Amino acid sequence: MGNSRVMKYIVNENARKIEYKKASTSFMDHEVVQRVREFHKSFPQYKETPLHHLKDLANQFGVKNIWLKDESYRFGLNAFKVLGGSYAVGKYLAEKLNVDISELSFEKLRSKEIKEKLGDITFVTATDGNHGRGIAWAANELGQRSVVYMPKGSSEVRLNNIKKAGAEAYITDLNYDDTVRLAKQKAEENGWVLVQDTAWDGYEKIPNWIMQGYATLIDEAMEQIVETGSSRPTHVFLQSGVGSFPASIQSYFVEKFGDNRPLTVIVEPYNANCFYKSMKMNDGNPHAVKGDLQTIMAGLACGEPSKTAWNVLKDYADVFISSPDYVAARGMRILANPIGNDPRIISGESGGGIGIGIVSLLTENHTLAQIKEALQINADSEILVISTEGDTDPEHYRKIVWDGAYSSL
Repeated sequence: MGNSRVMKYIVNENARKIEYKKASTSFMDHEVVQRVREFHKSFPQYKETPLHHLKDLANQFGVKNIWLKDESYRFGLNAFKVLGGSYAVGKYLAEKLNVDISELSFEKLRSKEIKEKLGDITFVTATDGNHGRGIAWAANELGQRSVVYMPKGSSEVRLNNIKKAGAEAYITDLNYDDTVRLAKQKAEENGWVLVQDTAWDGYEKIPNWIMQGYATLIDEAMEQIVETGSSRPTHVFLQSGVGSFPASIQSYFVEKFGDNRPLTVIVEPYNANCFYKSMKMNDGNPHAVKGDLQTIMAGLACGEPSKTAWNVLKDYADVFISSPDYVAARGMRILANPIGNDPRIISGESGGGIGIGIVSLLTENHTLAQIKEALQINADSEILVISTEGDTDPEHYRKIVWDGAYSSL
């Protein structure tokens, strides 16, 4: 697939063109965001996750500010995905009960009265780990059943964590996208409810609910950034698999800031760069990356863009980067070995490492000056990175951070 050691980028010329007709982002408007946050606040486990202000790292890189939102603290599940999964499950149950979700706290959904009204429901999904664990946790908390399928090569640790969260779970001999098709097939055969974070024609409602669920983390982050004395970031680095996470954050910024929104950078693993590939094809359509999608970034090893995510990102995201694995590994080690008074951060291979790794190379490697210029990174830049997971596979994390795997430039 070419030289996988090279970082490649595409600037989206349409992102800032006012006359260019663009996809609606109203599914992430202010009222939706507030409704999502109130639902999550009703969880007994709810607590804002930290926003780390990495002042010394910013100084090292020659930028004004770097913030990292640390989702490893979310509900004790070491990753952010539970936000989308739990909200989608809540929305499905609210619709089944014919009430608005604003009338249903998480505690009320757990009640015997509601459970008797709902009966037995089985939720099914495909996952590389974090999404499935979130669905398993939410279903179990609500007294419902879940079945989770994982692609070949998935971590046994992640499989066991999903089982511990209450699901029936299996590792298949299929890649991620084919595993999604398997979950869809099983849902149709058994009358189960498919809760998948990727959209396609005829399956858009639940993926949209999942995207809305992610609003909690970015709305928290914006409040926390204001508390540090800034108004908003100038740049946001968003890692992408099927694209639901970055499209959610992108939509939030479009709704909140309009044309004054931060510059958004979509980053993908080189061997699973379906958005980069689709933008490069430049025909307005999403294109899939085939094969085994080999990358250390297991959570981003997705070959087919979500329909909804593609429509949002192709219209609004500013830059798309296809990144070698060593960049994510470098970022993980930087976060684990802080400068000065910055905190130590455990960020998994699909978390904030790829964003931090890219920023580090752009500010220190003169051969990447062209990309740095395209991203407009300078002394006034205020950069937000979202670490979507901690060490969800501790052995894999140590292999990278302790043993220096994937470290050569």
